[in-house]
Amino acid sequence: MVPVAKTSKARKNKRRSHHALTRPNLVACPKCGIAKLPHASCENCGYVSGSVALPLKEQES
Repeated sequence: MVPVAKTSKARKNKRRSHHALTRPNLVACPKCGIAKLPHASCENCGYVSGSVALPLKEQES
């Protein structure tokens, strides 16, 4: 099947107006201040919430 009429640039771009990428929402870690995803552990210090801190793996050299 072929389209009956050509889709105009305006119509095509209106349809694609919601396809843009969005930046991830980052918040500052309350302990070390590094940017992290909300509700996730900090990659720098392992801090999650008030009383929870995850142990970090030591880097092998």
